[in-house]
Amino acid sequence: MRNSKTTPKKETKMVKSAEMRTAQADFSATFAAFKDANDQRLAEIEAKQSADILLNEKVERLNAALDQQTGKIERLAIKNAQPHIGVGSQKSEAKSAWSSYIRTGDANALGALEGKALTAGVGAEGGYVAPAETESRIDRALAEASPFRTISTIRSIGAINFKKPVSAGGAASGWAGETDARPETTAPQMELLDFPTGELYAMPAATQILLDDGVADVDQWLADEVRDVFAAQETAAFTAGDGVNKPSGILNYTAVAEASHTWGNVGYVATGSDGAFDTAEPIDALIDLIYAPKVRYRANASFMMNRRTVGALRKFKDADGNYIWQPASTAGQPSSLLGYPLVEVEDMPDIASDSYSIAFGDFRRGYLIVDRQGVRVLRDPYSAKPYVLFYTTKRVGGGIQDFNAIKTLKFAAS
Repeated sequence: MRNSKTTPKKETKMVKSAEMRTAQADFSATFAAFKDANDQRLAEIEAKQSADILLNEKVERLNAALDQQTGKIERLAIKNAQPHIGVGSQKSEAKSAWSSYIRTGDANALGALEGKALTAGVGAEGGYVAPAETESRIDRALAEASPFRTISTIRSIGAINFKKPVSAGGAASGWAGETDARPETTAPQMELLDFPTGELYAMPAATQILLDDGVADVDQWLADEVRDVFAAQETAAFTAGDGVNKPSGILNYTAVAEASHTWGNVGYVATGSDGAFDTAEPIDALIDLIYAPKVRYRANASFMMNRRTVGALRKFKDADGNYIWQPASTAGQPSSLLGYPLVEVEDMPDIASDSYSIAFGDFRRGYLIVDRQGVRVLRDPYSAKPYVLFYTTKRVGGGIQDFNAIKTLKFAAS
C-alpha cells in the first residue's frame, strides 16, 4: 500500500519535468529559427536598403511565437514550484475554524479568535481576517505572479501607512589628524517619504460542490483565484498608479533629463529620435541608460519593459554581431538584455512619441512595496446564487524610496 501512495507523486513530478523540457526545446528551436530569419532580414536591409515583405512577416511570426513560449515556460515554472500539500496534515484549531467558515459559512468557532474583523463601516461587512497560513499562501502566490515583487523591496506593516525618513544628500565629511579640530559638518538633507496603503480587492466564486469536497484544498484554491487579479491590479499601480487609494507608480513621478536630475524626480535618457530608437545607432541610448545610475546601483540592476518592446529589441545586434537579447539559461529565470536581467511588465507603455517605455535600475533599492498584514475574507452565498462569492481584500502601498536608483528611457529627440 505504501508504494501505491507514493508512486503517483513521482509520476506527477516526472510529467512536469518532461513538459518543461519539451517547452524549453521548442523555445530553443524557435529562437534559432528567429535568429536565422532576422539575420537574413538584416543582410537584405544592408544590401538593398529594404527587406522582403514575406521575410519581415516570418520574423514577426517567430517573434510572437517566442513571446507565447516564454509565457508557457514561466507558467510551468510557477506550477512546478508550488509545494504539494498533503491532505492528511494536522490542522490547528484556528485552521479548522477557518475551514469550517469557508466551506459552510459557520463562523461560530471564529468568534473566539482574534482574527474577527472590526473594520470601519458596518462591522458585519468586514469579513474575517484569514489565518497566517492562508495569508502566507496568498502572498507566495502573489509573489510568483507579480513581476514587481520579484525585484522590489517588500515591507510588512501593521498600520494603515508607512513613513520612511531618507537622506537626500548634503551631509559633509572630511579627514582630520588625531589631535586636529573637527569643524562642524553640514546637516544632512532629510526627506520624509509617505507610503499610504490602498485596498486591493477580488471576488472569486466557488461552487458548493467544490466547498463540500473534503479533499479539495480551499485555501490553495482561494490563493490561486485572487493571485492573478491582485497581481494585475497592483502591477498596474506600481507602474503608473497616481497614489490616490493605490500605490504611486514609477511613471507617476516628474521625469527630468538626467543631466538636470534632482531628488524627488526620475531621471531619463532620450533616444534621440521621436517615438523610435535612433536608426543609425539604436543601442547607444540603451548603453547611456545603463550608465545613468551611479555604479552602486548597477550591480543589481534590471531592465523593465513590456513584451512588445522586448520584441523590438530582440532584432538588435551589437558591434560584434551578437544579439543584445538573450533567453534565460534556466527555467524561471529572466532573459537578459546587454547582460542585465530583463523583467517584462505589460503595463509599461508601448514605444510611442515621448513615451517612457523602458526603465532601468536597482528596483530593490529604488522601489518599496508596503503590505499591511491581514487579508480579510467575506463569504457571500447570496449575491450570485448558486455560487458562493469570497470578497477578499488586502491593503497595499508602494512608491519610489530612492530617486537615484531608477532611470527611464524617453523615446524623444531630447
